[in-house]
Formats: sequence, structure tokens, C-alpha cells
Amino acid sequence: MFPALQTELKQQTLPDPYEDFMYHHLQYYGYFKGPTCLSSTVHRQIEAVSRDSLMLTSPLLKSRQLLHDDLGEVNSRLREPRDLFAFFSSSGPLQAPRWPIECEVIKENIHHIEWVPPQPEYFYQPTGNEKVPEIVGEEKGTVVYQLDSVPTEDSYFTSSRVGGKRGIIKELAVTLQGPEDNTLLFESRNTYEYELTLRTDLYTNKHAQWFYFRVQNTRKDVTYRFTIVNLLKPKSLYTIGMKPLMYSQLDASTHSVGWRREGNEIRYYRNNTDDGQQPFYCLTWTIQFPHDQDTCFFAHFYPYTYTDLQCFLLSAANSPVQSQFCKLRTLCRSLAGNTVYLLTITNPARTPQEAAAKKAVVLTARVHPGESNGSWIMKGFLDFILSNSPDAQLLRDIFVFKVVPMLNPDGVIVGNYRCSLAGRDLNRHYKTILKESFPCIWHTRNMIKRLLEEREVLLYCDFHGHSRKSNIFLYGCNNKDRKFWLHERVFPLMLSKNAPDKFSFHSCNFKVQKCKEGTGRVVMWRMGILNSYTMESTFGGSTLGNKRDTHFTPEDLKSLGYHVCDTLLDFCDPDRSKFMQCLAELKELLQQEIHKKFKELGQDMDLEGSWSDISLSDIESSTSGSDSSLSDGLPRHLLNTAHELNQKKKMYKKKKRKPLQSRKQRNKQYQKSNLMQESKLTEDAPEGAGFASTLQKQPAFFKNSENTSSSMMKNEKPRLNELNGRDNGTSLGPSKMTTLILTKNKERMQREKPGFTVSCSPKRNTNPSQEPAPDTKPNWPRNRYPATKGGRTTAVAAKMAAGKPVLEQTGATAHASPPASEMYPLLLKGKFSHPSFSLAILHLLPFLKSPAPSQQTTLLGRSG
Repeated sequence: MFPALQTELKQQTLPDPYEDFMYHHLQYYGYFKGPTCLSSTVHRQIEAVSRDSLMLTSPLLKSRQLLHDDLGEVNSRLREPRDLFAFFSSSGPLQAPRWPIECEVIKENIHHIEWVPPQPEYFYQPTGNEKVPEIVGEEKGTVVYQLDSVPTEDSYFTSSRVGGKRGIIKELAVTLQGPEDNTLLFESRNTYEYELTLRTDLYTNKHAQWFYFRVQNTRKDVTYRFTIVNLLKPKSLYTIGMKPLMYSQLDASTHSVGWRREGNEIRYYRNNTDDGQQPFYCLTWTIQFPHDQDTCFFAHFYPYTYTDLQCFLLSAANSPVQSQFCKLRTLCRSLAGNTVYLLTITNPARTPQEAAAKKAVVLTARVHPGESNGSWIMKGFLDFILSNSPDAQLLRDIFVFKVVPMLNPDGVIVGNYRCSLAGRDLNRHYKTILKESFPCIWHTRNMIKRLLEEREVLLYCDFHGHSRKSNIFLYGCNNKDRKFWLHERVFPLMLSKNAPDKFSFHSCNFKVQKCKEGTGRVVMWRMGILNSYTMESTFGGSTLGNKRDTHFTPEDLKSLGYHVCDTLLDFCDPDRSKFMQCLAELKELLQQEIHKKFKELGQDMDLEGSWSDISLSDIESSTSGSDSSLSDGLPRHLLNTAHELNQKKKMYKKKKRKPLQSRKQRNKQYQKSNLMQESKLTEDAPEGAGFASTLQKQPAFFKNSENTSSSMMKNEKPRLNELNGRDNGTSLGPSKMTTLILTKNKERMQREKPGFTVSCSPKRNTNPSQEPAPDTKPNWPRNRYPATKGGRTTAVAAKMAAGKPVLEQTGATAHASPPASEMYPLLLKGKFSHPSFSLAILHLLPFLKSPAPSQQTTLLGRSG
């Protein structure tokens, strides 16, 4: 490709001085034992040559990034930079498509020839007597093929590999019994009637409309009937005569006949079965195969695969002419790791000023993988713009074309109709910030954003297909700037004049709906591209001119790609007469449309001079494109991850006991459990008047605490009454009652918990008249309940002996201390709820038998 490289190889090269220096250096330190590469004579020659002349004469001293001409002059040019991702080599094989690991893939390569029917293929004319077959289902029929490894909406994409699922693909559900067996072998996988259930887009339960399958073991002159039973759209072009496509391998190999429209008794109707979730629709047709033992294919529209695109791009990259003005780069990798290609098409500029003055045109296709119409229009555009036509050369001189020919390669590879492997419609996510989930869309928008910073983008167009309307048309955006009023409609009107038998301007729509805010045309329009369009091409055919009531062929769609280029030249013609003529025609058409709207409303209004102030959105109906709101939102794998986390969180909440929220609640819970334990012990204990009088003598601080435990006290009143008058009317004093309760409590605790003993040392005397030993000290952890220090102990003890409440101050927390003789009974009956004492019931036991003030110690608990 570069003669200078071949010339350099023939020249006698000089050894590199740097290498010679390194050899001497290594030899000096003993790391190199061989001879140096330069002799002394060569050294003297190199020293005699100046450095500048050496740079011009020695090829080894030239940069490997510079390309020189045959004379080795200084005005060299840089070599083309390497791609970030290597797409393919001209000498190596194509990059194999990557499939999700759940998908079973046919091992053999399938190739279809391109063919133009010699006669127009007319629509099917319904007779009204078409048969509506009853849906039999798997229960009554014979399953000839069933694909089990289809991911549903409950799963999500995880990883991919070349060839998809490992191992042998699923065996046929039926085996031929011999050459006379006439059962069709399906490969998408009762004798002549077959029901087909389409799988939905991977990882969804929607968008079952596109089909492309293979049958084998055909019989000639036998009428077969196929019925697809689970289509989702209530309206279809099959109702107005569109036929399915059929391809015969024998016809292709012997007669060079490719895809053709076939079928009779075609009918599209609602399924008589109802699953209770959504209505299904059926497509049925009959067919007679042309040959015995043939392999045939059926398709919704002419397929255009990822491999087809790669072959086309490989031929352009290997062309010595096209590669000069068409640079093939990798835009990004898809979710499955397939390459998304970006083409930059423009003639090299002679000056930097000329390069900067060029405007840009951005074209994309196949964001919806089942709309292969877009790929055929894109192929027609690329065929023309890469040709030697003078118009093509002129377009390359004045424009920089940025082309993404297949935005959703993953969906194309797996046969989806509308979604990517994220389970979402990419044409609703052009505003996304999820780079890793929607890489193709994110990188396309980012590329256009950078392009807008460099130069003006004159036009953006995304090629699509339409399943309910005929002809080809554009969706655009109304411009609110009166300076450019109706300018966005000039290009579509010009295109309708250049392709009058295919393109319908009256089918165009320029209303921006809220549900379409995430589409490519709306997002690019809001980014500043005035002429931003979605081109919709029908799956059926034309209702215009000479093509009326005939199906579109690939050649018809490719011709529209040429008309896009032709219209660009008209749109940018320095002679503005065409532009102004179309603008005047648009104003007249719009005025007629406004009069029509007012007439429908029963109003008669003179719009002269004021009609241009009416909002164009008010007189336009909504677009009839597909509503992909069901495919909007977060990608499937993120939704599943969020769902799994929520499920785990719910399970964890069920298993985990709800914790108490505060210290106060924990204290109440402790009091409640303690109260239940002590109530059983006090049922048989004698009660005297002294205990009741003790309760009546409680200080004001304890009366305030009654509110917190009033509900528990209500349950204890009958038990208090039962204690009065027992044991022949005898009454127990406070000290005797306390001793009795402590004894029973100690016995119960030792009985229930053998390994636990109450911390009381030494052993108490049950006679209240006897004084404890002087050296007796309570045994409790002093770090939790420290005693007061200094002279305050005597004063506190004196108040407690007199039966007065004591208020001990510890920092910012105050605690009231009742007399020791009253403290424990009050705690047992729930009359005292202060956290300091409720947490230390067992540690109070040593105090209850030490009435002497000198031995009394105040408890200072931790504040709640």
C-alpha cells in the first residue's frame, strides 16, 4: 500500500549506532561475549557523517511512526494510529460473534444470496374466506422442536462466548423413520400443519414479532400451513396484504433465486386462547415448497446479519481506494463483547482551515435489531458514499460523515426484535448515565457531543423499520425558534420529491412526545442538531406512484440510501432557490392543515397574518410508533440485583429479633420479667398491716414513678389484698417481711439456676434484732456501682435512717434514694422504675439487713 516501505527494504541499511554502543557497554561489563556489530571502519564512517545527514540517509534512524517517500525527504507524514480495539486483520478471519452462554447456536454458516425479483411482488389480496385454524397446543399435538434454553424475564445477561452454549445442541424432538417420512424438521430450529410459538426478546416477556427459522425435509406440491400463535401487536401489515419471505437453498444454488414473497390464505387475527395476562395474535399462511428434500427459510423481513456487516466493512478496509477516505474504528464493545464499528468518511483536506469548515452528518442504524430495513438503507448509503461518483466525491469534500452501521450487535446476533441483552429498548436510553449497561448508546451520544464541540452537525438520522404503516417517512422535531420556523421540514419534503414512489411526506410527524424524550432524535435535537430525524421504513411496501401495492425489495431500500445523499446536495446547494421553494410550499401546506383542523372543530377563522403563531404541536397527532415503555427503566441485571437484595433483607429481618431501641425500654422489659418471677413467690407470703403502711409512706419521688408502671400495678392489686389478714391476723413488720421475701427469692433462684448464687457474704441471720458483724461488707462490683466518698456517706446514711429521700448528685444526673427497708419491696411490686436501681436488684440484697447509719452506703447508678 505504501511504496516507500518496499523501497526501504531494498536499500542497504546501516547498523544502528545506539545498538553498537549498547553492545560495547554490555561487553565492557562482561554481559556480552560476542563481537560488536560495527567494525572500526564503519565507526570512522559514522563519525565523518554529520548528525543531520545521517537522519536523512539511514532508514534505521527514522521514526517508525513516520512514512517517507522514495527520496527520503523530510516532509514525511505520520502513520495511521493503531485502534484501541483491533477489529480484524485483512489477512486473518473475521471476529466471531459472541453469544450469551445460554443460547444454542447452529454450527454451520448460513449464507443467503442477494437477488432482485424480475417482476414486482404484489400484496396478497384477502378473499375473506381465509381459514382460521384452531390452536391445538402441545397437549393435543406432536412436538417437533422445542427450545428449552431460552432466558426469560426472570433471568438476566451474565456472560458470553463465541458459539454460545457449550456441548451438542438440542436433539430433534422427532426422528425421521425413513425417506418416506414427510415430517418437517424445524430449526429455529397432522402431517402438514404446524404451530409455532416465538420466543420473546431475551431476558424479557415482550416483543414477539420478528421471526426467522429453517425447515428441512420438504415435500413438493404439498400444501403446508404455518401458524404463529403468540404475536403481541394488535395491528399488522399482514392485514393489508403483506406476505412472509421464503428462501429455497436449491433455488439459490441452481437458479440464483434468493428471498421472495410467498404465501396464500394469509390472515392475522386474535388468538382464541387467553392466558389472563395479555392478548396474543396469530399469523397463519399456507405454502407449497418448490422441491423435495429441500431446506427452506422463512423470515419476517430480509435478514441482514452481523457477519454480513463485517464482510462489507472488511472489503472497504482492504480497498486501496476506499481506505483513503473511509477510516474504520471501534466505537466501543457491546454488553456481550461484540465490536460496535464507527466509520469516518471524508476526503482529506488540503488545509487545516478547509478541514475545520466542514460540517458533519451522523447516521446510525439497527438500534432495534429486528428492524433489518435500516441496515439495507444504510448499505445503500455506504455503497454510494464510498463510490467514485462525482456527487459522492463532492459530499466527501464538504462533509464529515460519522456512521454507526449497527448500534445493537448483541440483539442482532441473538435474534431479538427490539431490546439489547440488558432487556431494554436502547432507543429510550439516549440520556442514560449507565455507561456499563448501555455502552453502545452512551458512546454514541458521547461521540456526537465531542463532534459538536469541533464543528456544526447539519443532520442526524437513525434508520428504523415500521410494522404498521406503509412507505418510508421521517419523524422529526418542531423548532420553536421562529427564525428557523419550518426549516426542519425542508429535508423531508425534498426527500419526498426525490423518491416520490417510496417516501411519503404526509406520513411524517414532527411532534415531540414525552414518552419519546429518550429517543435518539429528541436527545440529539436538544443537544443542538436542528435537523434530527428517525427514518421509518415499512416492512411491507409502497402505496405511492409506480410502486403502489408492491413489496419493497432490498434494492428499493438501498436506493433510498442513495436518495439521502442526493437530497443532502439539494439541501446544501449554494443556490437557495430549491430551499425557499420548499419552505413556501410548507407554509401553504401548513395553512391548509390548520384550516382543516378548524373546520373539523366547527369554527371558521381568518388566519391571515396570524396563522403562523399557532403551535405546530397542537395540530399534529401523536406518532404511531411502538410504545416501549414496558422496555424502559433500569437494565434487567440491576433490577434483579435490587430484587435479590430486598429479598435477602426481608429474610434477615424475619430471622433477626427486633432489638430494643433504648435503655428505658430495656429497663421496662427487665422490670416486667422480674415482676412475673416475684409475683409467683409472693402469692404464699404472709402480709401484715405494716407492709401496707410502708407503701403509703413512700416519698414524692416514688409517687411520680407510679405512672410508668401503673399497668403492672393494676395486675398486682388482687395479690396485695390476698396478703392482708393471713396467718391468723398476725402482721409482719417491714424487716420481717423483707427477710421472708429474700429467703424465698434466694431459694427459687438457686433451684432454677443451680450454678448461680446470690452475692451475699457472710450468711445472713434471720433474726432482725441481731446486728450484723462490724466487718461485714457487701460483695458487688465497685466499678459499676461505686460508693460515695468522704464525709457525704455519713450524712446520706443519717437521712436514710430517718426515712427521708436522698438525692445524690453525680455529674448532671440526680438519683433519689429511698430508705433501704422500703427499697426492695417497692422494686418487687413495680413501684420503682428508675434504671439505676432496676439494673441492680441483686446487688441491693446486702443493704437490706444493715440498718446502722455508719454501715449504710448510697448506691449511685448509671443514668439511663
